[in-house]
Amino acid sequence: MNKFLEGRGVPWVHQAILVAFLDALFVVISYGVALILRFDFSFSSIPEAYRSGYLWSMPFWISATIVVFYAFRLYHSIWRLASISELQMSVAAYIVLLPVYGLGVLFMQLRMPKAYYFMGYIISFCMTTALRFSYRMFQTYFGNREGVGEEEQNRIMVIGGGAAGQTLIRELINSRRLHTKVCCVIDDNPNKIGRVLEGIPIVGDRNDILTMVDRYKINHIIYAIPATTGKNQKEILNICKETRCRLQTVPGVYQLVNGEVSVSKLRDLLGRAQVKVNNDEIFRAIRGRKVLVTGGGGSIGSELCRQIAKARPEQLIIFDIYENNAYEIQQELRRAYPQLNLVVLIGSVRNSNRINQVMHTYKPDIVYHAAAHKHVPLMEESPNEAIKNNVLGTYKTATAAARIGVKKFVLISTDKAVNPTNIMGASKRLCEMVVQMMNRKTETDFVAVRFGNVLGSNGSVIPLFKRQIAEGGPVTVTDKDIIRYFMTIPEAVSLVLQASYYAEGGEIFVLDMGDPVRIDDMARNLIRLSGYEPDVDIPIVYTGLRPGEKLYEELLMDEEGLQDTANEMIHIGHPIEMDDEWFEDKLKLLDKVSRQDSARIKEIVAEIVPTYHYKKEK
Repeated sequence: MNKFLEGRGVPWVHQAILVAFLDALFVVISYGVALILRFDFSFSSIPEAYRSGYLWSMPFWISATIVVFYAFRLYHSIWRLASISELQMSVAAYIVLLPVYGLGVLFMQLRMPKAYYFMGYIISFCMTTALRFSYRMFQTYFGNREGVGEEEQNRIMVIGGGAAGQTLIRELINSRRLHTKVCCVIDDNPNKIGRVLEGIPIVGDRNDILTMVDRYKINHIIYAIPATTGKNQKEILNICKETRCRLQTVPGVYQLVNGEVSVSKLRDLLGRAQVKVNNDEIFRAIRGRKVLVTGGGGSIGSELCRQIAKARPEQLIIFDIYENNAYEIQQELRRAYPQLNLVVLIGSVRNSNRINQVMHTYKPDIVYHAAAHKHVPLMEESPNEAIKNNVLGTYKTATAAARIGVKKFVLISTDKAVNPTNIMGASKRLCEMVVQMMNRKTETDFVAVRFGNVLGSNGSVIPLFKRQIAEGGPVTVTDKDIIRYFMTIPEAVSLVLQASYYAEGGEIFVLDMGDPVRIDDMARNLIRLSGYEPDVDIPIVYTGLRPGEKLYEELLMDEEGLQDTANEMIHIGHPIEMDDEWFEDKLKLLDKVSRQDSARIKEIVAEIVPTYHYKKEK
């Protein structure tokens, strides 16, 4: 029955109603059994007063149980993920039910045997709790055998009885798509041998691997100790190789961040599947074109270069001020695409002569402008640099692009541009205003693409968490309630390229980042993926919001509206009306005061961007 509920996609409300009905039924059965037990299974021996008392009390017993269960969210759980937390909630609910039942007895003036109350309470607890774990028990013993013969299954040995191994086993047991059977666990901790993990026996240490492979007919070994590296890992994996079983390892955090693990592995952090784009459309738009990427050595810029290179452009020009970043992506692309016509140039978008010379020399068809200062707290301390680099750098690059007839100019923007509370976000809002103005004034199609945070980018929380976990903690989170929109770098860049395919000029494309992610949850998930337990092995410390930071980000300003595109992950915010001559005068003012490193820069920005709210310094 549980399998039917969760396997057939029955809506949550319907599941909750059915479970509440079963709870009511179990309460009736529990106290009925208790009454019969009290009189030695002789129904005729039960006095009429007790039978009447039983029937009289049941409506209250049932109502009280369902109300308390609902209050403790016992109708909100996902059965296939039922764990110790559901057991704790059940225990807490029954503790609360004790005084509730007591008040009910007094109110109804119920006179029943004491054993009736005690046995009914215990039996109902066991039955209602077992109901919530029944799906997992069914899956553990029968779920992986359906439709698959024993000889057709992957028979798995898991190396590692820690948090990562437990999570892996739970997912393998619960999966309805994998024809797998987890048979045993190996762990070098002698205190764990002989115990069970998620119902799977821990049968020995590394010296028992070969023996247990034969005993359990293992054909697949998964190494699930991502926090262990070096000599120990090498020794264990060498033993595993002797078995000739298929061998896999659970990724560590460094592999997630460095992109050594496929994007789909990150869905546990984001709570959703990988996004899809139409690569044919993207490649058609880029193939045979000259493409310039500013900031091409950065996190977003380098991924843009990788995906553009796949489309076989006529020429790819990378422009970056940081020579080390530019060199790294240059070497990577030369190895991966030896036939690519690649040009790597060093320079700053703040230098008008340099960016004009680059545009005039190479005459790109498409420009992806990713060069920007992005670190919020650092820009709060150096606001004039944010304006020089982000706003004026964008204006100079856009002007140079229009002058030589670039067909399409795509600005990489951010959700922090919406109702900004920091100078970095305000500067990116000004950049969006720049490209909209330039679109009205020139023949080039200027657009902006706005999205939230990306996993693993320079300055993002993931590399920080990775270092902190590697050092043994603590992991620092600014606020327990802070949330952000997240996407992986390849996902975000794919959508940027697709949005540029849709561009007709003047749009602000808004990427659907899915549901916001609580940073605290992400930190805890990363700790678990690293093989540790949060707050036990690795402490989490809350440090408070940083200057200019807010609890949540928005992706769309109220006045922009929304328009759908052919890709459900990409939407369009319509241009906002503004006076272009007035705005150009303000850009000249910003250029002047930023060169002077004026203390009034935030005040002036707030006059231009009315949605910018900053904390005035005392």
